Amino acid sequence: MKILFVVSEIYPVVKTGGLGDVAGALPVALAELGVDVRVMLPAYPAVLDAVEGLGEPVSLGDPLGAGETRLLRGRLPQSGVAVWLVHCPALYDRPAGPYLDAIGRDWPDNHLRFALLARAAATAAEAGSLLGWRPDVVHAHDWHAGLAPAYLHLRAGRRPATVMTVHNLAFQGNFPAAALGPVGLPPECFSIDGVEFHNQVSFLKAGIRYSDRVTTVSPTYAREILTPTLGCGFDGILRQRGADLRGILNGIDYRAWDPASDPLIERTYDAGHLARKDANKRAVADRLGLADAPAAPLIGVVSRLTDQKGVDLILGAIPSLLAMGARLAVVGSGDAVFEEGFRDAATAYPGRVGVWTGYDEPLAHLVQAGSDLLLVPSRFEPCGLTQLCALRYGTIPVVRRTGGLADTVSDASRGKEGTGFMFEAATSLALSGAVSRALAVYRKRPAWRVLQRRAMEQDFSWTRAAREYLDLYAEVTKGRARRPASASRKRK
Repeated sequence: MKILFVVSEIYPVVKTGGLGDVAGALPVALAELGVDVRVMLPAYPAVLDAVEGLGEPVSLGDPLGAGETRLLRGRLPQSGVAVWLVHCPALYDRPAGPYLDAIGRDWPDNHLRFALLARAAATAAEAGSLLGWRPDVVHAHDWHAGLAPAYLHLRAGRRPATVMTVHNLAFQGNFPAAALGPVGLPPECFSIDGVEFHNQVSFLKAGIRYSDRVTTVSPTYAREILTPTLGCGFDGILRQRGADLRGILNGIDYRAWDPASDPLIERTYDAGHLARKDANKRAVADRLGLADAPAAPLIGVVSRLTDQKGVDLILGAIPSLLAMGARLAVVGSGDAVFEEGFRDAATAYPGRVGVWTGYDEPLAHLVQAGSDLLLVPSRFEPCGLTQLCALRYGTIPVVRRTGGLADTVSDASRGKEGTGFMFEAATSLALSGAVSRALAVYRKRPAWRVLQRRAMEQDFSWTRAAREYLDLYAEVTKGRARRPASASRKRK
């Protein structure tokens, strides 16, 4: 089985969120099951600097009129995964991040930047002789790769099967209608049964509409996005594709996230030596300027600071959490209003609230290892990775019952066995109530140790997810004659 992943970021060379983690880990797990996986992504400067063993370039000409484009072959550091880099300096040789400029604005030509990624994938997939390798499946991830299934579907003749994975339906890649021509789509695609979405060109809709199968990153989220509440305007087309939609739960890389061997934490530990966790708790306090209070529960937050993540619920709950005797350690970045809110809280409650705004992978590991509880109060959550890391580290998650959080955490309240604590309403009061229930167990040390060990026993490795994807690939290649929903069917 030959699989071509098409992604916009990949850990460890470029990462802005969970998509990068998935792209970095899932191909490795698939390769361990015998799958021949190649990953295609843009040749950002950081990627060119990090990728090893770059070979001779293969010219693709100038597919979209943006400049000479070449494919460069190499391997990722650490994992050795084979990658193909789409090299077009006019579009990718820029400072700052993969999507935004230095002051946080979308690059104005993002439609061309990610259309080129998709066009390069489609060209390489169809012309196997170009690189001496032809995939059985092109697996596109999120809107950045959404045009790849469209390009392949719209071309005549034999083509690979296509799978589209939606990591977060809220990010859709919508562009003005005038983008249709520059990205190389025919006029007839701009319709309700094509890529048109509220008079815009939607890259995500293109992937959903034209792929052979659609997946998302947890079973509960797959059901939630069929509803108007969480469908982000796409619930109609997703219901049309319902027979081809599947939720496959993400995993985490247990080689990178293992408290028994993690080089980024103060002291390693395992389920049999949980007292060693205290050294990490002290290190978090030292790093974030918290008062030395070993008996006080430490509540961690490792998150993007956005409305989706429910961080306003945390801000509203801070007085209540501190009144329970807890301290708060926050690591993350995001909306300026939330960053400022947490910094203000640290100023208002010195020694009890510690905040680091920014991306800091070692500190994220340390907070996971040193905290007693981890808060994940998301309004919606396709899968979530921080709660999976918390379980692995014996740090008990307090989560809102939604999406992948509902699939990965079981409630331990009121005498029930479980792995964490859950709440329903998206309010600070409900969050505080769940923390209160958690701290009632925390004060009973034997019961808390049992809970920690149960959490650490859970299996959310990528091997489990990779097997499900392998079954899906076998299914979609076996049924190659079947086409997506007919263009004659109207969106409901």
